[in-house]
Amino acid sequence: MAFRFDPYSPAIDADPFPAYKVLRDEHPCFWSEEAGMWVLSRYDDILAALTNWKVYSSARGNLIDEFPGRAGSTLGSSDPPRHDRLRGLIQSAMTKRALDHILEPARASIAQHLAGIVARIDRGDSFDFIADFGGRITVDLLFYLFALPREGAEQVRDNAILMVQTDPVTRQKTEAHIAAFHWTADYAEALVQERKQNPGDDLLSNFITAEIDGEKLLDKEVQLTVTTLIMAGIESLSGFMGMFALNLADMPDVRRALVADPALIPDAIEESLRFNTSAQRFKRCIQVDTELHGRTMKAGDFVMLAYGSGNRDERMFADADIYDLARRPKRHLGFGGGVHSCLGAMLARVACQVVFEEFLKAVPEFSRVDRDLAWVPSSNFRSPAKLLLRKG
Repeated sequence: MAFRFDPYSPAIDADPFPAYKVLRDEHPCFWSEEAGMWVLSRYDDILAALTNWKVYSSARGNLIDEFPGRAGSTLGSSDPPRHDRLRGLIQSAMTKRALDHILEPARASIAQHLAGIVARIDRGDSFDFIADFGGRITVDLLFYLFALPREGAEQVRDNAILMVQTDPVTRQKTEAHIAAFHWTADYAEALVQERKQNPGDDLLSNFITAEIDGEKLLDKEVQLTVTTLIMAGIESLSGFMGMFALNLADMPDVRRALVADPALIPDAIEESLRFNTSAQRFKRCIQVDTELHGRTMKAGDFVMLAYGSGNRDERMFADADIYDLARRPKRHLGFGGGVHSCLGAMLARVACQVVFEEFLKAVPEFSRVDRDLAWVPSSNFRSPAKLLLRKG
């Protein structure tokens, strides 16, 4: 039977790594009929694409299934020079001070949610790490960062979860997914207009006032930046925290090492970003006919960059399928690379470190309730929809 790679398959959501290995070893430049695009799976090929935006363009969108009107209008879906202008302005707003001021309220939020979890554990109950903890924390972090009103927080999270999903049957965004994107964009637009009238000491106000050589972000650019950050900041960060918790549940020796020495948590985060990144696959568009591994990708073709496969490439990482706490995978693709490397990487690292420092203090021993997990259906991201844990 001919090899196929379907990024919409529930089997790929559950475990993409065997298929990734076949891609790397036998089909390093592969045409996926199901996705309607090429797939690059080796680390070096992905990194080369990430660093060559003139050939591998993001201007027609970076999501495998793109939202109408988003391509070319956001940091992740644009090329230089437009990209450089957006990145410079956004980066100037994301100062260390803007991030530092959320740490104290974040710790208070973590303590509040942990109290409820510990009470449930003490009763012998299980808890859902994602719905009861990780998802709530990421919403709180975003709301602190943008100084948002707490009303409607659950609706914001529900729409963020919908935005990252793709229907595995129709292989596209459904009306519900697109409606979630438009709802979040309208929500962001209302926030922008309100904050222009009432600026404060928060990241949203910084986006509005950020200036380089007299130039500022347009209202539309702020709106789409906030919309994207809601999607990535809530669901992508929550997804990674869930993956990290899953790793620790499945690897008790690693978990106990972190409990004994919390200074190891940053190393564990980096290895988890390599071993089980939630950001699995993103898209580019070929600008000129390009030959690779004996195949010709035509100008106008789309290409999928399989970060999750590149992070398990034995050509780059020895014993790549082994989670190694002593590894120093500084060049992993968990945050992408090239001009589109994730601007929120520092925030994500700091947030995960703080969250798991506190979580492992309160819940040093835990295990999975369900051996078979339900996964969020997404052509871009991979994370468990639910992660039930219990004490011991």
